[in-house]
Amino acid sequence: MLGLRPRVQIETERLLLRLPQHADYRAWSELRRASADFLTPWEPVWASDHLTRRAFTNRVSWAARCTRSDTALPLFLIRRDDSALLGAITLDNIRRGPAQAGTLGYWIGAAFARQGFMREAITAVVHHAFTEMDLSRIEAATLPENTASRGLLERAGFKYEGVAQSYLQINGRWRNHVLYASLRHDRRGRTDAGK
Repeated sequence: MLGLRPRVQIETERLLLRLPQHADYRAWSELRRASADFLTPWEPVWASDHLTRRAFTNRVSWAARCTRSDTALPLFLIRRDDSALLGAITLDNIRRGPAQAGTLGYWIGAAFARQGFMREAITAVVHHAFTEMDLSRIEAATLPENTASRGLLERAGFKYEGVAQSYLQINGRWRNHVLYASLRHDRRGRTDAGK
């Protein structure tokens, strides 16, 4: 059973969310390369081999392994109309037991930004996490000045929770992040603390 490739698919109105496959390499590397200026201010520094086939093969193997072990759920956003790869969303750092929580991360190609695709993906993954994976809390963090990402999280129902000092190395520097969370049974109402 451990050798079997996990099959996770989530469908939305415009998207198919699925695990990365070896055949995605060319589309993934071209999208990442074309979107580098758009993505790198918000991401950790890319390794020198980031766009290589070998690195992508390792990414596909990692995705299958962590999905099988229930530690992460890394999915590609595939547009249903034409099978174009638009970006990726990962529910990572899945903690079971009393926490029943995970951390959400995502990126989208520059050409597909601000068209509602990522909001659609986030909504679907959060629903899947709460209903199929029995998680109770989904966390996300973004740079304070990333107003597009902050707005996206808020429109997807995440609520501002605070600031984490030196949370992640982004673009080569330790950076503070604003923290958001979505709860399965959220009774907090609207929070405007991040405004």
